[in-house]
Amino acid sequence: MDIFLQQIVNGLVLGSMYALIALGYTMVYGIVNLINFAHGDVMMVGALTAYSVFKLLDHLAPHLPGWLTVVIALVIAMLATGLLNYVIERVAYRPLRNAPKLAPLITAIGMSILLETLAMIIWGRDYKVFPAGLLPSNVINVGGIVITPVQIMILVVTAVLLAGLTWLVNHTKLGRAMRATAENPRVASLMGVNPNFVISSAFVIGAMLAAIAGVMWFANFATANFYMGFTPGLKAFTAAVLGGIGNLSGAMLGGVLLGLIEVLGAGYIGTLTGGVFGSNYQDIFAFIVLILVLTLRPQGLLGERVADRA
Repeated sequence: MDIFLQQIVNGLVLGSMYALIALGYTMVYGIVNLINFAHGDVMMVGALTAYSVFKLLDHLAPHLPGWLTVVIALVIAMLATGLLNYVIERVAYRPLRNAPKLAPLITAIGMSILLETLAMIIWGRDYKVFPAGLLPSNVINVGGIVITPVQIMILVVTAVLLAGLTWLVNHTKLGRAMRATAENPRVASLMGVNPNFVISSAFVIGAMLAAIAGVMWFANFATANFYMGFTPGLKAFTAAVLGGIGNLSGAMLGGVLLGLIEVLGAGYIGTLTGGVFGSNYQDIFAFIVLILVLTLRPQGLLGERVADRA
């Protein structure tokens, strides 16, 4: 029973990070119907930017408290990825807004490859290690369930951010503009909404959430490299599809469910298959889920709105 509960905690931590990345996918898709496959690489840029800030602050202010170093790096990473995604939307996607859907899709794949290549040139191929001592590394044991302060931070930060984003979308002028643009950009513009500003805002907010997810991923798994965004990006896309792409609540639900499915699957696949398969096959669960959802319920668990738009 302790092992099962431990896997649940691990799944919630992993799913929280998937949910943050999936929100970027679903915000952009909900407004412009674009699957931004470069979003996972924006997360990677956030993590590696934080790494550069860590190194810089270690040189300029070596006595700065570790938590403050992480906060400064996180803020700079969020600003950098927000600016990056704004430029990507402005240069690569906006000119194709009225083009056939295949054109921006191919552009997004190309942008993903471009970001990975640029990151490899800037930061190199080597794995970057999260600096020791910046965050507490002690293990907390609660009734046999082990959790680290970093994992607690991930759960708390994710819950706060998701609540804040829900409030932004449902109770602010920008949120109303986003919903209006998602329904019909032309009608929204006749009502005084600037669709270009709204779409750029969605890209910037999504990038900032991805940067937070990237830094948390870096802190939790302790390594980062130029290719780290590919697999989490695909899984977060799967989470968005599972929950109902275009639906914020669906992205949250899909991320958490996918994290649980992946961790529980990896934990018990050896027992269920008599040792034929091991936990190293954990990545297949996300794609099994993607195939099942697209086959059985393409609109996702909460995706009625997407079905209406189609």
